Amino acid sequence: MNEMNRRKFFGASTAVLGLWNLPQRILSGEEGSGDTTLLPGGAAKTAPHTFGYKGEHFLLDGEPFLIVSGEMHYPRVPRPYWRDRMRKMRALGLNTLCTYVFWDLHEPEPGKFDFTGNLDVAAYIRAAQEEGLWVLLRPGPYICTEWDFGGLPSWLLSTLDMQVRTIDPRFLTAGTKYLKRVGEELAPLQITRGGPIIMVQVENEYGSFGHDHDYMNGIRRSIHEAGFEVTLYTVDGAEELEGGTLPDLPAGINFGQGDPAAEFAKFAGFRQGVPRMCTEYWDGWFDHWGEEHHVTSPEVAAQGLDWMLSRGISVSLYMFHGGTSWGFMSGANFDGAYQPDISSYDYDAPLDEAGRPTRKFVLMREAIKKYLRTGTRLPELPTPLAMIEIPRFELRESAPPAGLLGKPVLSEHPKTMEALGQQYGFVLYRKRAAKRIRGRLEIKDVRDYAVVLQGARSLGVLDRRLKQESLEVDLHSGEPLDILVENMGRVNFGPHLADDRKGIVGQVTLAGSVLRGWENYALPMKDLSALRFSTSSVKGPAFWRGQFELSSLGDTFLDMRGWGKGYVWVNEHNLGRYWKIGPQQCLFVPSTWLLEGTNQVLVLDLEPATHRTLQGIKDPIWSTPAA
Repeated sequence: MNEMNRRKFFGASTAVLGLWNLPQRILSGEEGSGDTTLLPGGAAKTAPHTFGYKGEHFLLDGEPFLIVSGEMHYPRVPRPYWRDRMRKMRALGLNTLCTYVFWDLHEPEPGKFDFTGNLDVAAYIRAAQEEGLWVLLRPGPYICTEWDFGGLPSWLLSTLDMQVRTIDPRFLTAGTKYLKRVGEELAPLQITRGGPIIMVQVENEYGSFGHDHDYMNGIRRSIHEAGFEVTLYTVDGAEELEGGTLPDLPAGINFGQGDPAAEFAKFAGFRQGVPRMCTEYWDGWFDHWGEEHHVTSPEVAAQGLDWMLSRGISVSLYMFHGGTSWGFMSGANFDGAYQPDISSYDYDAPLDEAGRPTRKFVLMREAIKKYLRTGTRLPELPTPLAMIEIPRFELRESAPPAGLLGKPVLSEHPKTMEALGQQYGFVLYRKRAAKRIRGRLEIKDVRDYAVVLQGARSLGVLDRRLKQESLEVDLHSGEPLDILVENMGRVNFGPHLADDRKGIVGQVTLAGSVLRGWENYALPMKDLSALRFSTSSVKGPAFWRGQFELSSLGDTFLDMRGWGKGYVWVNEHNLGRYWKIGPQQCLFVPSTWLLEGTNQVLVLDLEPATHRTLQGIKDPIWSTPAA
């Protein structure tokens, strides 16, 4: 579409929407979101701008502005890589970064906040501004995003009758305190104060959960009280707008590849004469353990983006770059059965998990280039980051998890993880057996994966995904019954997120009799220094230790084929979960977590394996689950 046709389509007063309406400093690839002054240390601060909306258009400094955004989350990307990914956003042609704020990470314990290191969200947003990006902020308090408990802190579940995402005053009070603390960090970075934040979202897809506008207004008040004065907005599916929107706020809709015309037709049936925006354009999808790896069409993704841009519809790519849900942080769905998410958040996005442009990136870039001001060039991609291979090495030493056991909590019945004051990891439940017993062991509501042991002898496993709750056992006298239960991620979407406590939630019976008198051992796996390794092979669940040497650094993927199920730590960084059932068969290791010289690897494996070796490879491996 040439400049004359653009003027005819959008109207003479709105001829230069969005991308071509940005300050020339940004369009030419220089840093800064508009006119800038240099601060000590070289940081750029933007002169104050205005942002709002009138009729069908968002307005930047009083002129129509098309938001072309990409979602990327600071906890899923190592801090040294933030700017690399942001520069790739600019190279794609995006003018805005969109991010959630993660309550559970920032307030891991009530009243104890952390905004340091990779959680320094203010530094993340300042970096976005310096790289020429505006910011859409999504502080929640609920965020979904395939993250444990949808970003809500697990300590909320220690209050048994608390109703999350409702007007329950205990939830609103906790959420308000969190949002106030977020405001202390981020309110100074609003566009009204010279920062890049142009809009702040109220809650998240609430229409898919409830219809309580009193609750939504309560969250809006909390956001205002936290110091946010920019435009607020809501986000929902096109069929859930009635429940999740507020009548005086802009409303965005979320959808995937397919028919954007049909989605915006639904929106038009709900509201007209307002800015239109696809607030989450699902250009890929996430994966569950034991299911297929999702791959979507680059051509269809680019066509949908082109369709929206050609009609002056704002859009945010979900995801631009997914990254990794490190450690224990991936969430789960519940659709008839429990569906835990994998650790990779590759999402089949325009940038893969390692931050490399894909064909989807190339085609979307071509689509965006059609709508740039004449003579404008997009910035070039930054120099690719190094990828390395690591020759296969052996893990010769092992240690039993029992080395991490501290003092047990005694109880009549098993206690949940939350009742033990624990967030993530495992709980070991121990029951002393006075005599030999044979019969059916039944564990009501095990969450989420249990390994049943007596000493080093494995009696079987119970998998919540498969609705397994019992197995036949033969318990010998003199040795305790151990049930090692793994939290595989709290449900992050739908009604089941409200009560997805972990560990053993119900009673345990053996041969029809309730087992009473339990020792509950918390195993959060935060500190592994108490493990005692030897070259004697440990039977049953065990930690395995090995080393590899590097003369130069680069990103890599650890090939986990041949192992069973568990977690991997490299130089004390928890890379996340692996499981032989797939589809994920490797774990991403960023170069920033590697060392020149000796590197240490720990693998916790819950299941028998075919070998105890690892290697680093340059590309991820996705398997097709067995039928």
